[in-house]
Amino acid sequence: MESASGPSSQSVGVVQTQYVELFTSEKRLPLDCGASLGPVQVAYETYGTLNSERNNAILLCHALSGTAHAAGRHNPDDPKTTGWWDIYVGPGKPFDTNRFFVVCSNNLGGCDGTTGPSSIDPGSERPYGLTFPMITIGDIARLQKALIDHLGITRLLAVAGGSMGGMIALQWALDYPDSLEAAIVIASTPRLSAQNIAFNAVARQAIMADPHFNNGNYYDKERPRKGLALARMMAHITYLSEKGLHDKFGRRLQDRESFSFGFENDFAVESYLHYQGSSFVKKFDANTYLYITKAMDYFDPFPDPRTTAERLAKVTARILIMSFDTDWRFDTSRSKELVKTLNWHAKRVTFEEFPSPHGHDAFLLYQPLYQQSLASFLNRLYQECVGTTEAPAEIVEGVDGIV
Repeated sequence: MESASGPSSQSVGVVQTQYVELFTSEKRLPLDCGASLGPVQVAYETYGTLNSERNNAILLCHALSGTAHAAGRHNPDDPKTTGWWDIYVGPGKPFDTNRFFVVCSNNLGGCDGTTGPSSIDPGSERPYGLTFPMITIGDIARLQKALIDHLGITRLLAVAGGSMGGMIALQWALDYPDSLEAAIVIASTPRLSAQNIAFNAVARQAIMADPHFNNGNYYDKERPRKGLALARMMAHITYLSEKGLHDKFGRRLQDRESFSFGFENDFAVESYLHYQGSSFVKKFDANTYLYITKAMDYFDPFPDPRTTAERLAKVTARILIMSFDTDWRFDTSRSKELVKTLNWHAKRVTFEEFPSPHGHDAFLLYQPLYQQSLASFLNRLYQECVGTTEAPAEIVEGVDGIV
């Protein structure tokens, strides 16, 4: 895949995931459901250098199945970069690590280093499973805010994310108006539609109907691989566009010249989805899938006019909203709904829609107009708020950058 800034773009190189315990059994993380959680560990990565004024930091928020590993590679022998947004994070790329200090953490409820259902419950000394408390997008942002405070950053230059990450970026603008200059909301929505809630509900049922689910207590047994794979296969269809699937697969057969006249994977698209499901179960936890999709279902920051006015009254961040014309999972009408709400309340908002054959996944892929627009917004933000066109000087003591 071509990089975001062309063949000359560079990666951030080899990076190391870091871990910090931000809440303890005594000092617990309060949750929107009324429960609390502690201890809470956070996995995160940083790229670039925090300047002496500590005003060049950007927080990246990942989508449902993402991790803290947004850019670079973990091992020098890796054949390619493995970060989920590597084509947009690095020297000379939109999130230019010559100028920005970029932070990405694994979300609360995750399964890649941050406390979630697969973590050990200190009370039982067993994985939480379904005893893990229900979480919200607000809880995820609350834990991120604790991480940013831990890093000694009082005001972020931007919070950015796509899909569920866009929801988190919007949550930041609402909950911490004094802590960020801009929110970048990409391929996202202010609330899930009934159709999207339905997709999530069916995915959860596929997991819980697996004979190995065992009410979420499967960590020392066979895991619900088939149910999780099926959930992922169904979700993956919604991330792509009809045109994208047609252009890539059409009705092409997979490793055969004629139909099997059975229930094998005759078509290439069937084989592709099977591969997506089987590879996903190797790296993701079924319980995490349940909790994170439910958090997305609950997200609705503007349920009525009065609440909307109250929540937006303190918002000062400029907000960039981006969508893609073939994204039917979170289609452009959802972005326009958010734009209309923000404009009605006189907020600083910019909106752009981009053509792409790739559907919802377009925000992760190289697209020149999207790349240029994102880079231009961040360049203006840097020049106006950081006040220099030079790269940050020296690393600030106590904050780790790339390794």
